[in-house]
Amino acid sequence: MRGRRRIRTAAATATAALLCAGALSGCTAGEPAAKTPEAGATPKPASTAPKAAPEPAPRPTSLWDASPASVAAVGDSVTRAFDACAVLADCPESSWATGTDTAVNSLALRLLGPEKVATRSWNLARTGARMAELPEQMAVAAAERPELVTVMMGANDACRATPDLMTPVADFRTHFETALARLRKDAPKAQVYVASVPSLMHLWSTGRVSPRGLEVWKLGICGAMLADAADLGAAAERRRAEVQDRVVAYNRVLAEVCAKDERCRYDGGAVFGFRFDTGQLSPWDFFHPSRDGQARLAELAYRRITEE
Repeated sequence: MRGRRRIRTAAATATAALLCAGALSGCTAGEPAAKTPEAGATPKPASTAPKAAPEPAPRPTSLWDASPASVAAVGDSVTRAFDACAVLADCPESSWATGTDTAVNSLALRLLGPEKVATRSWNLARTGARMAELPEQMAVAAAERPELVTVMMGANDACRATPDLMTPVADFRTHFETALARLRKDAPKAQVYVASVPSLMHLWSTGRVSPRGLEVWKLGICGAMLADAADLGAAAERRRAEVQDRVVAYNRVLAEVCAKDERCRYDGGAVFGFRFDTGQLSPWDFFHPSRDGQARLAELAYRRITEE
């Protein structure tokens, strides 16, 4: 009898071990099973208290203000609205950034309203400027203590007489970094909107269909891209591709440098990707934006700046 009890005990222990091996909750072979309630005992009710929902992680606080109260614009001929309303002349009233022309509906008009544009916006761009000039323009902008600075610069760094005269990418980067540092020195909390350099290849492909445009371009506008505009030979195509590649490299620099500044927003390539049609190009040079083209630039900028 004693031997049979030992056999039954060993069998029970082995069975418990096998059951534990397949269970989701851990147990130890040979341990006694949990005691069951005695007959007639009232089992303890399971807890029905609802579990507290986990608190959501706090969203990082953005430093970006979607409604700045003052605007300073730096850049080149596009921001000066060159050839937008008069031949071979700046037309700042039609500027996408700070103009007062209601047909353009500039960024400043949208953000500030017509009553404040004259006193709370400043157009500090210069026709013909290249990135090397941006630190100086930024210093002037910082002195006004603007809440927003718009930057559209780089087309003239690629629009040289020949591709070998284009600004090297490393120099372009250094000038842009210096410009942002100069702004931060005197206006550390100013927000910065950076527009991408337009696609010069697209401007060439659009304007070249106009016989008048081809004649005007012979005067020397953006020779690296527009010289011999009707030539579709391999050498001309390689030259244009080299210029376009440089523009792409410039835009990469703008994106990378801006990304390191928590108060800077790059347009994500919106201006580069915008497909100006002939009605959005100047009727005098078929290269700079017309008033309608300026309006499209204002729209792109406003959309990016007011994003939450």
